[in-house]
Amino acid sequence: QVQLVESGGGLVQAGGSLRLSCAASGTIFSIKAMGWYRQAPGKERELVARIISGSSTNYADSVKDRFTISRDSAKNTMYLQMNSLKPEDTAVYYCNANVMVNTKYEYLYWGQGTQVTVSS
Repeated sequence: QVQLVESGGGLVQAGGSLRLSCAASGTIFSIKAMGWYRQAPGKERELVARIISGSSTNYADSVKDRFTISRDSAKNTMYLQMNSLKPEDTAVYYCNANVMVNTKYEYLYWGQGTQVTVSS
């Protein structure tokens, strides 16, 4: 089994910054990709940013130039640096990971989420 644990959420004023972390542990052979998603009340879960094989990244248009995704492969940990936060960034942020548990099998795992609240 693989566990993903998010941390770093909280309450911040508009214009402020937060750094989220997602630590993966358990039976991990390799991690092919990791991503951050968010879900605001009454809305669908949406992609925020994704990092593939530790280097290739893509972002939602709404966060480009404000958020930066990164990964420490040695620690199986992913980060999301969020700058210039806006009230519309308020949501529960979830991480996920495409994990190879051995040389044959790949599974998608999700964390339990961390709340980010941006006040105006």
